[in-house]
Amino acid sequence: MSDVLGIVRSRWFSPALAAAAILALILVPLGIDPLSNTMDFMIYAVAYVIFALGLNIVVGFAGLLDLGYVAFYAIGAYSAGWFASDHFAAINGGKGVHIGVDTAQLPEAAGIHVNFLILIVVAAIVASIAGAIIGLPTLRLRGDYIAIVTLAFGEIAFTIANNGSDIKIGDYTLTEGQTAISPIDQPKLPGFDPFNTALSLRGYFYLGLAMAVIVLLVNLALRESRLGRAWVAIREDEVAAVSMGVPLVRTKLLSYAIGAALGGSAGAYLGSYTNSINANQFKFSFSIFVLAMVILGGLGSIWGSVIGAVILTYIDRKFIPGTLDNIDIQGKLGLDFSFNDLSFGIFGFLLVIMMVLRPQGLFPERRRKLELTEGLGTDESVYEARA
Repeated sequence: MSDVLGIVRSRWFSPALAAAAILALILVPLGIDPLSNTMDFMIYAVAYVIFALGLNIVVGFAGLLDLGYVAFYAIGAYSAGWFASDHFAAINGGKGVHIGVDTAQLPEAAGIHVNFLILIVVAAIVASIAGAIIGLPTLRLRGDYIAIVTLAFGEIAFTIANNGSDIKIGDYTLTEGQTAISPIDQPKLPGFDPFNTALSLRGYFYLGLAMAVIVLLVNLALRESRLGRAWVAIREDEVAAVSMGVPLVRTKLLSYAIGAALGGSAGAYLGSYTNSINANQFKFSFSIFVLAMVILGGLGSIWGSVIGAVILTYIDRKFIPGTLDNIDIQGKLGLDFSFNDLSFGIFGFLLVIMMVLRPQGLFPERRRKLELTEGLGTDESVYEARA
């Protein structure tokens, strides 16, 4: 038994387990129908993992409640719509602008068309700038006031996306509103054939998995960095952190900017996969959905965010539409509704159960777990002495 505990506590156990999990994820799609719903679920799962890890930087590491995270999804997705489609059809005399793309695949195609790798970088930069702008009004705010301001920015993003067809930039509209920007260019990576969702979804999954692994490594590096420790210090006690020399403004803005950049890159990836971008994708409920992933896994926990994202993606994409609705419980009771219409009510119920039974989350960060369990089972006199 001691040998097993020794292996589990070894510094190499977690990296080895992570490497084995990644290897398994690489092999699993080879035994699955390349056009199946399971592949679709896996693609959404890796995208939502990136969203959850990005929000965890803001909410989990820095302790800044963000209810407008959908804004960065919108920015990333619309970056794909602006720079990988014919949205700006009249540019360059209708001959289009092509940067890093195979002109044989897009001969003189109208609009702006950039390579997917460049697109990801552009989406991340634009989203990070927006994240810093959103973060500026919250620098002097705390608690519920931060939530209100970020919620407002999320609603502003949806309103702009919904009414963007009326916003003119020269001869072009900002968005297409309820009408989708479509089609979006399929990614073409060096050394690989262009992705084709009509033949296989494996390429999209492997691309998303690679992005998720990179984001995971970035999160692990940030957590152990000086910046990561500064975020934790602000989360624990902002006044004490400032008194110890932590630059409050820069540290908070970096958390917003980095979290937004990850959300923007995931938005560009998901926008490219869905091949259609319209305002209905960017409702407030998406922000709550991603926040629920972070809370379910454990605030501040990197692996918890990954687990929470996978679980809620499974419930949203597979369990509710593929299991609950197929059982037809509501039909047997003489009721006429779909469980898919109640999905966020179901997520809310799960969160209430979590808060009651395991408030630290499924896979909590060690520091967070100690905060929530400190003193349990101790004598009251000990508390009095500590006070």
